[in-house]
Amino acid sequence: MDELITIEPYSANWPVLFAAERALLENVLGPWLAGPIEHVGSTAVPGLAAKPIIDMMAAVRGLEQSHGAIPALERLGYCYAPYRQEVMHWLCKPTPTHRTHHLHLVPYSSPLWNERLIFRDRLRSDGRVADEYAELKRRLAQVHQKDREAYTEAKSSFINRVVRGAAQ
Repeated sequence: MDELITIEPYSANWPVLFAAERALLENVLGPWLAGPIEHVGSTAVPGLAAKPIIDMMAAVRGLEQSHGAIPALERLGYCYAPYRQEVMHWLCKPTPTHRTHHLHLVPYSSPLWNERLIFRDRLRSDGRVADEYAELKRRLAQVHQKDREAYTEAKSSFINRVVRGAAQ
């Protein structure tokens, strides 16, 4: 059973945790990387309340070519889950029920890669949008406290709207 969804105030420690994990990952993922390892998700936005899970996205050449990275990441304590396999390899740490880190292996410059960076950067640059997103997350965390999938899906229309608006 998953932990309850909780939204916490921003922590200045989140970028520190990301930097430490990125250093570990760069050593292991080197053969598969086609670009940077990015801090994405709400913990990557200064001042934004978030689930206390460090979300990372690593740029790989392709999904088929990066499949060999999964056993290497498992040796670092990551757990692979076949989630949205058509666009990424998704892993979490330390367990699927208690997560401190999410890692998404995403083809470099793919639509998903670009959309996640556009969304993160828009939240970083527009406090009004970030505040609106924080309020939405708090409300959805109460409604979907025990259902991560429903919580994530309920945020999608807001995310899509922000990404479309940033592209115009």
